[in-house]
Amino acid sequence: MFTGIVTAIGTITQIEKRGDLRLRIGAPLDPATIDIGASIACSGVCLTVVDRGGSAGDAWFDVDVSGETTSRTRKGMWDEGARINIEPSLRVGDELGGHIVTGHVDSVGSVVLAEETGGSWRFAIRARAEMAPFIAEKGSITVDGVSLTVNDVRDRADGSCDFLLNIIPHTGEVTTLGDLREGDEVNLEIDVLARYLKRMQSLAASR
Repeated sequence: MFTGIVTAIGTITQIEKRGDLRLRIGAPLDPATIDIGASIACSGVCLTVVDRGGSAGDAWFDVDVSGETTSRTRKGMWDEGARINIEPSLRVGDELGGHIVTGHVDSVGSVVLAEETGGSWRFAIRARAEMAPFIAEKGSITVDGVSLTVNDVRDRADGSCDFLLNIIPHTGEVTTLGDLREGDEVNLEIDVLARYLKRMQSLAASR
């Protein structure tokens, strides 16, 4: 489990194709705090550490990325040089500063509006029709691994929706969200509470 509170930005420094992808990600972490077999969210994707090294503040860790994962995540995410939002898994006693995040990407959205306003960034993300019922005004959503609050939702005739976000300067600086531009893709994970409520609603309607 994660909270959607990013602790560092990492960079993919090496890629090895061995059926699946073996990636090396450099990050300003302490390798002594990264355990082999530990889960780390990489821009919203839960991956398992298979090796690690480096020094405090200049660490690296290796992960394996399956074809299933690459097919369900945004374009360019697994390219060499790509920047990745990093969050270690939640530990007992840690502050729950965002919301409960599983690290399982539900869909890929696209940025249809990106504008700076008053020092902050205002984004509109287009979500596919299968995602739209789970997105609500003032609800939580994870975008590239970052826990965010939905400001507004605008439904579209084809069943998809555009949801609006406001990104404060701090969030833009400590995550990759400050780099987003119109046309970019993002990984989306819906709030687990919304998932269960939708399931309960479907069961009630079928009775």
